[in-house]
Amino acid sequence: MKLSKILNPKKILNIQWQRTLVIIFIAQVFTAVGFSTIFPFLPLYVESLGTSTSLSLEFLAGLVYSAQAFTMMIASPFWGALADRVGRKPMVERAMFGGAVLILLMAFVQTAEQLVFLRAVQGAVTGVVAASNALVAAVTPRNRTGFAMGLLLVSMGAGVAIGPVIGGIVADAFGYSIAFYATAALLFVAGLLVHFGIEEQFIPRELANEKLIASFVKEWRKILATSGTLLTFGLSFLYMLGRMMIVPIAPLFIATLMTDTTLLNTFTGLVIGAAAATVTISAAFLGRLGDRIGHRRIVGISAAGATLLYFAQSFVTAGWQLLILQAMVGVCLGGILPGIGALLARYVKKGEEGAVYGLNNSIRSAGRAIAPLLGASVAAAFDLRATFIATSVIFLIITVLARFLPEPHIARDAGA
Repeated sequence: MKLSKILNPKKILNIQWQRTLVIIFIAQVFTAVGFSTIFPFLPLYVESLGTSTSLSLEFLAGLVYSAQAFTMMIASPFWGALADRVGRKPMVERAMFGGAVLILLMAFVQTAEQLVFLRAVQGAVTGVVAASNALVAAVTPRNRTGFAMGLLLVSMGAGVAIGPVIGGIVADAFGYSIAFYATAALLFVAGLLVHFGIEEQFIPRELANEKLIASFVKEWRKILATSGTLLTFGLSFLYMLGRMMIVPIAPLFIATLMTDTTLLNTFTGLVIGAAAATVTISAAFLGRLGDRIGHRRIVGISAAGATLLYFAQSFVTAGWQLLILQAMVGVCLGGILPGIGALLARYVKKGEEGAVYGLNNSIRSAGRAIAPLLGASVAAAFDLRATFIATSVIFLIITVLARFLPEPHIARDAGA
């Protein structure tokens, strides 16, 4: 075989992006398992810690989610824009190693207020998904972005499907602290995989000689002015708003469906994991299908399905019914998130991946910050079932707005 064929630049490029995708896939499974192990029982952990102030435990249970999302909303655009200047790999490592330290510290908190504080710091330091998306999008051929984003969502789905079940079982059997130790270890191992497994061929963008913050703002304004990005960011916000509204009321609602609450943590983890498992199954297929028939269409159809399924969940009378409907809605969610990620990658130019996914993570975090409070408010004003109806309305809005997304027509990348 000729040396020119072995050292074919197009073939080498393919190997590099595929290797990066595989390593990020594995690392993101670890981080997703870790984060989702502690996620379902955080309100119950808050209750077990108690408060050292006059704040109610119900308020602190909502704040433990919203504080992390709020600080991530502020920090993400800066981390994303910085990634376009110093490289995407260091941002992934920062998120994973920083998360490992902070999660470990959470095992030693004495009050709910201390936990909320560490969750707020976590939001400012982490952001694994946005950093990983930016790294993968930067090296992936544009006509394969749907497949790549779908595969990343598979890794997230696989981790989130396993994590809550493990976390629920561990919490019921050994207490909450053990889950934090395990999560910190998983994040640390994921960081090591990225550090030693990925070699980023990063070429800094040529930027005007201007102050750092001014250059960030200029880049964000350019991205927001690009056709399709603003509406896609809006759909990303609505997706997280709808996806997270039921989180604070899920354990409470599930408790009303169970005659024996001895295994409440385990069953709550199973319900959350069911949707994640079906996201895992559908995401890669629907992401790849979107590359062929258009991501706008996939997002619209998937959102319509989620509208019907969330509405149906407001009528369940038994835990098994909620479990099945959550599994079904996961199939639809597996079409929305990779579609949004792929559209963003196609709307912007090469070299802007860090900024666009940083902004997207900020907007998603805004949705995550508002959603628990909104979900709890709807439940308080009406009842727990009304939260599912409100979620259905949000996905109906996504269905309508998706029709107005421009479908990008991208020429096939060399080496795809």
